[in-house]
Amino acid sequence: MDRHPQQIKRERQDIKRREKNVADMSRLRTLIKNVMSATDKETAETHYGKAISVIDKSIKIGLIHKNTGARRKSQVTRHLNSLN
Repeated sequence: MDRHPQQIKRERQDIKRREKNVADMSRLRTLIKNVMSATDKETAETHYGKAISVIDKSIKIGLIHKNTGARRKSQVTRHLNSLN
């Protein structure tokens, strides 16, 4: 079967993009988990700012849907507000 140069390039680009997307999603999940697992408010607040920032950036670049991002931000904010 014929393999066109553009097809080869597209596959190469897809692999790079997938690796970046997997890494970005892993970072996003880790930051959310850090906030959700925090038991004191000070620790949660330090992780909260980073998590919200990464969620917003993920929405902007199209990694996650805007409603998913809103849901995650709401979930993290609810947890932060529940801490004393």
